[in-house]
Amino acid sequence: MNRSHDASPPQAKISLLFNANKAYDRQIIAGIGEYFYSSKCGWDIYIEEDFSVHHFNYNILSSRGIIADFDDVEMAQQLSQIDVPVVGVGGSYHHRQDYPSVPYVATDNEALVACALNHLIEKGLERFAFYGLPAAANKHWAQERRAAFLRQTGARGYPGEIFEGMVTDSQTWESAQRNLADWLTSLPSQTGIVAVTDSRARHILQTCEYLGIAVPESLCVIGIDNEELTRYLSRISLSSVVQGTQKMGYSAAKLLDGLLAGRAVPDAPVVIAPEGVIARQSTDYRSVIDTMVIRSLSFIRKNACRGITVEHVLESVGTSRSNLDKRFTLETGMTIHKAIQTEKLARAKELLETTSLPVAEISRLCGYNTPQYFCAIFQQNLAVSPVKYRSNRVSLVR
Repeated sequence: MNRSHDASPPQAKISLLFNANKAYDRQIIAGIGEYFYSSKCGWDIYIEEDFSVHHFNYNILSSRGIIADFDDVEMAQQLSQIDVPVVGVGGSYHHRQDYPSVPYVATDNEALVACALNHLIEKGLERFAFYGLPAAANKHWAQERRAAFLRQTGARGYPGEIFEGMVTDSQTWESAQRNLADWLTSLPSQTGIVAVTDSRARHILQTCEYLGIAVPESLCVIGIDNEELTRYLSRISLSSVVQGTQKMGYSAAKLLDGLLAGRAVPDAPVVIAPEGVIARQSTDYRSVIDTMVIRSLSFIRKNACRGITVEHVLESVGTSRSNLDKRFTLETGMTIHKAIQTEKLARAKELLETTSLPVAEISRLCGYNTPQYFCAIFQQNLAVSPVKYRSNRVSLVR
């Protein structure tokens, strides 16, 4: 007996135009994938093999729909000339007329800067600066974040200083860092710096280390992106604002699916709020006035996991134990020995939470003589073993 089967609906070829050398783009693609997987929509997704866009080839031009990075000005202009349904993804704009004329999903630049500033204000800071990108970089989102910083510091009555520096590459790197060094040394102590991206924030951390500027005791630094790839490329771990990039990708895919199905889609841009701040060492600020204590804290922060003792701290600042102990306890409420131990345990917790390294290796990296001693100290201070701590954190994430 012949059985009739309903023909499967034709697959709609969808092109994703992103340059996934950036964490931002990769996370947006992940959000698109989440929608594709959960909705079971009939898409045949096309993306370049190296996850980048070199030119508009036949596969792109013959697509049923496109989701694209509209922060790429040239790409946005090219897409305005083709007759294919397009959803744009990019930064938000303060003025509605600046948005493109396609369905659009945006990261909320105003809220990203507000998150960063609020975090610094909660730390007790009252002076702020912004390290951005020059207009020559042609990054509209960077200029929007700069303007948001000036609006928000002005509205709150705080002084806000701007430095945009240079566009950096292998040819301009040294000049750019010299200019950045001049700016950083001109800032008053206890200034909070909002960097336009994590990459620019890392420039600050590197230059502060070269100059001997204590972070966060003298300058606090926060970035935007929570770029996991580069978080370990500085000795001081970077606090950062987490964008809602995966939600942006999901929303963009949902918009395109609606367009292709003939459903009404919003005329207004869909603006996605940030997820919050991941606080790390670069904003672990405590108000300390005594310059000798500031230097001691900076030395401890950089060297605690190298097995230093109180004597090493005393040598670094050139004073006696009785003198520094008294000043240190007065300013921080803890002894020098306790500060070293606290720093080592903080690093151990971070490694337990963010890596799969064996406990014995974490013990070594954090400067403990033996894994047994590390486990005993960890249990004594946190009332839980390192293994249990890790499993508890994994359970919370899930």
